[in-house]
Amino acid sequence: MNRHAKPGKFPKDALYGVILSPVITEKATRGSEFNQITFKVRLDAPKPLIKAAVEGLFSVKVKAVNTAVMKGKTKLFRGRAGLRSDWKKAIITLAEGQSIDVTQTI
Repeated sequence: MNRHAKPGKFPKDALYGVILSPVITEKATRGSEFNQITFKVRLDAPKPLIKAAVEGLFSVKVKAVNTAVMKGKTKLFRGRAGLRSDWKKAIITLAEGQSIDVTQTI
């Protein structure tokens, strides 16, 4: 995918693989007070693609997209050290009056 393509220029089938799941934690839920929703997204997904995916799949207007790569933790598994995978989260700020219900399916 072209990193610098316009948000409306992505094929519809490419948008379905971008958003992996909603993040349901206390901190992510507090974001709803500020019209924000948090999603787990592909590690290689750029912000314009994430914005296009949210706008295309949920029919909402996105104001801003902030991303963070969450580094995998080292954990013990049966006495041996293992490493969790890295993952990327996207905090989506929706335009005023817009909302997404993450309990519904696409």
